[in-house]
Amino acid sequence: MMESNGNEDLRKVLDEYQVEVQDIKTESYKEKKGVWWIRTPEGFRILKKQSNSKETLEFITSAVEYLTANGICIPEIILTKQGEKIAFVDQNCYILSKAIEGVNPSYSNSGELKKIMEELAKFHAKSKGFVPPANCKARIHLGELIESHKDKLEKLKVFFEQEKTKLTHTTFGSAILEQFPHFYDRMDLAIKELNESCYHQWVNETANVNCLCHQDFAAGNLIMTDIGDLYILDIDSITIDIPIRDIRKILNKVMKKHGGWDANLAKDMLGWYQNKNQLDYSQWQILKAELTYAYLFEGIMSKYYENRENTWTQEKYLKRLNEMLKIERSVEPIIENFDAIIPA
Repeated sequence: MMESNGNEDLRKVLDEYQVEVQDIKTESYKEKKGVWWIRTPEGFRILKKQSNSKETLEFITSAVEYLTANGICIPEIILTKQGEKIAFVDQNCYILSKAIEGVNPSYSNSGELKKIMEELAKFHAKSKGFVPPANCKARIHLGELIESHKDKLEKLKVFFEQEKTKLTHTTFGSAILEQFPHFYDRMDLAIKELNESCYHQWVNETANVNCLCHQDFAAGNLIMTDIGDLYILDIDSITIDIPIRDIRKILNKVMKKHGGWDANLAKDMLGWYQNKNQLDYSQWQILKAELTYAYLFEGIMSKYYENRENTWTQEKYLKRLNEMLKIERSVEPIIENFDAIIPA
């Protein structure tokens, strides 16, 4: 059955492939992005309309090819009839890949969380040596961290000063007036610690080997098969950077789900990672600085003052702020005793 899906006729796209289409189901659709399940006699396929340029997709697909060749489980990209990884139709890019049967791993299952951390470590270790093709637009975040933090902190300071000048304050605004000085000091300290750390040296070393970061190595982007393989999905945001980018993000995701930071759990997670991709003491100190930089507080404060969620009520913003404050406060004792959680 061939039909228009998500306001888009997929005939021309699927004609690019040697595939017998039995059914199409739309998973998500926006004008520039879409995901469809394609049922074929050989099983399901996933068709993705990409918002990235063809040159960026050359970087992404080459990274996938390199990782897969090095033993990382990523769904196989199906080539077009012309042997291309990308179908270019009506000025849009599409990628077709095999669907993986399985379930998302759970953070609350110790064995599955261990598997997540070990696979993340392997992902970083096996990505080293990747050389982007000459015709691609490589995505690189190396060396941007400190300036990015400075810019965001300055932006938050402007929001804070504007809030101070208001004659009346929302409950959210009042909470910001109370909390911001503390978090400003924390984030300013994080920037100082990064400047004094081995960050610049590690960036220079990584530039020679091109470690890849997924940027959203989370349970929702992972599929565990019935034989225990962990497949990594949604590689669209892959970038070149130091591994701490991914480690910090998965720690925050797990601890948010947990309802607050747990030192023993954090220690286990870092230990599982270390088993497959060893970092030294000075490199782990960069994670300390990254936890000191209050990403969750920065995120909700920016979202509020930039009105990025215009459907949210004041109550929802306040609820989310309080949730983030709880998580951010709970990490502070761990930062103070950081050596207790990093691998020996």
